[in-house]
Amino acid sequence: MPKKAALLVNLGSPDSTSEADVRRYLDEFLSDDRVIDSPKLIQQFVLKCFILPKRPKQSAHAYATIWTPEGSPLMVTSRNLQRLVQERVEVPVELAMRYGNPSIPDAIARLAADGVDDLYLVPLYPHYAMSSYETVVVRVHEVVREKAPQMRVTTLQPFYNDPEYIEALYQSARADLESGYDMVLFSYHGIPERHLRKADSSRAHCTIVPNCCEVASPAHATCYRAQCFATTRAFVQRAGIPEDKWRVSFQSRLGREPWLQPYTDEELKRLAAAGVKRLLVMTPAFVSDCLETLEEIAIGGKETFLEAGGEYFKQIPCLNEHPLWVDFLARRINAWQP
Repeated sequence: MPKKAALLVNLGSPDSTSEADVRRYLDEFLSDDRVIDSPKLIQQFVLKCFILPKRPKQSAHAYATIWTPEGSPLMVTSRNLQRLVQERVEVPVELAMRYGNPSIPDAIARLAADGVDDLYLVPLYPHYAMSSYETVVVRVHEVVREKAPQMRVTTLQPFYNDPEYIEALYQSARADLESGYDMVLFSYHGIPERHLRKADSSRAHCTIVPNCCEVASPAHATCYRAQCFATTRAFVQRAGIPEDKWRVSFQSRLGREPWLQPYTDEELKRLAAAGVKRLLVMTPAFVSDCLETLEEIAIGGKETFLEAGGEYFKQIPCLNEHPLWVDFLARRINAWQP
């Protein structure tokens, strides 16, 4: 009988807040051809000459504002999630990070050494994007071909509109929603607009058809923006949020080219100027709180909104270790291995 195991893969984090560790992490992250997909020579020129000389110091300071005694919030949460899922399933559950440690090669090597030849890959990303979900899947398959060619890999598909995922999101936010709000802002991680066109195999729908995210198309299977809107619509319907009390925005842009809009930092100012006083912010592209949710939104976003005239700001935590999120993952693993 095949020996089965599951592998949870999240984004990753520096090993510490030291500038050297942050530089090493950023170098690996931003050297990924699916993150900065310029020709390699240009990518490395921009990275080595413009990003790495300054960005590690800035990012190290940002990480220091959210670091815990146990380490990176993302790593702490991911390990707790691994443990909680392991308690609910019979097969071994391994954890890896796309960048940094524990690495995908090390995780695959451990599984292969244990005799695992049937793997269930769980990218911890609800939505499809070449710079998140796709790069995890591609990297795992590359490493399996190199280190364990006998290993069969089955992958959990993007679950952006799965009713159980939406229910977990809703229950995780329910108490904050019931406390009252003027507006709920759904802030998703941004990507360059051209990534939408690159992911559209038809080359005839994304950003070409008017209201392309609202017009049904096979392209939506790999369209990050359409999937973000699908998550939002499903959540809004489940939570009963009035149409005039929610917005979608995109955060964490890098460089000068157009990214998905509206930009979260600008939307925070606009909402405050429009009279929104009580704002709730959800970040459904992330399943674990991390630099982008804790420092960029909960700290920086709050400051931006309050300085612009808002009065109450709350970043609703990610799913993290919510019981329904644990249940969701455990059920998917158990359904895969009868």
